[in-house]
Amino acid sequence: MTTGDIGIGAIRCLLPEQRVAVTELPEYAALGVVEQEFVQASGVRTVGVFADGEQGAYAAQVCRELAAHQPIDPDVLILVTGRAPDVLLGSDACRVQKDSGVRVPMAFAVDGLGCAGSSAAWAIARDLLVADPSRRSVLIAHASTPTGVDRVRYPVTVIGDGAYAMTVVRGGRPVLRAHRMETDGAFHDLFTVDYKSAPWYEWREECASPDRYRFELAMHSRVRLGRLVEQVLADAGVDRGQVAATLMQNVTASAYDFYTSLLGLPIHPVCREHLSTSGHLGAMDVVLNLDSLLATKELGEGDLVLVLNNSPVAAWTATLWEV
Repeated sequence: MTTGDIGIGAIRCLLPEQRVAVTELPEYAALGVVEQEFVQASGVRTVGVFADGEQGAYAAQVCRELAAHQPIDPDVLILVTGRAPDVLLGSDACRVQKDSGVRVPMAFAVDGLGCAGSSAAWAIARDLLVADPSRRSVLIAHASTPTGVDRVRYPVTVIGDGAYAMTVVRGGRPVLRAHRMETDGAFHDLFTVDYKSAPWYEWREECASPDRYRFELAMHSRVRLGRLVEQVLADAGVDRGQVAATLMQNVTASAYDFYTSLLGLPIHPVCREHLSTSGHLGAMDVVLNLDSLLATKELGEGDLVLVLNNSPVAAWTATLWEV
């Protein structure tokens, strides 16, 4: 490792104690036959549910927990925003800066990238450290809760609750070896919530075209992620055979089969386990999966972990970490 290596300092994940079977969700009984079949085939068996509270409160809490377990002295806080802001005109990022109790001079948010936001945030954190040698650490935080009351996002996934905080630091491990990202504005309004004409408890997510999501976006994802994987491996000067583990976000069980077939890289079982027990946690998925994989100790120093992430906005990312 050289002094120029930048990687992960620490990760803290917060998951609810309460878990609810997807068939016991309040909206499940009102779903049509097709929607219920989707839920049953999704691979999600239970979702974690926080007590009432705003996303910013959980993001601040997990930052406090991280700081309590490992001293941190961040130069910047990046909040990866959730599906809807807690406040309009105000600043969720600055709220977390205040309520976390962590002394950090600057906070801002990464928004509009959905699940891919965490991957964008750790790449931005790396770039901030590269750009200014006086900076030593960047704190990233995120909380995932549903928009409105429904957790079933047909035809996408089932939403669970969670929050995480992590630091990207000089000399951290795993080291961020390579990162690539792309977006496509053609899909920017594929999913929407008409929040202006109804109170939050009546918000419903609308998909402009389920077929466009299932087929057109899927084909774009096939091309984009395939290319991004080739690029990050080339950037790092390695080949697929040197990748020890591949992780991705947790959306549906069938997605793991799709990307395993596409890339020729098996998706690690830890992803399927979290999907089953916790559901889709938005931008938290890849952080939880990476943290859990590292905790197993099945990887050794120098092993490479490929982390894939994408969202229907649409954004695609590929990151290569060296343990």
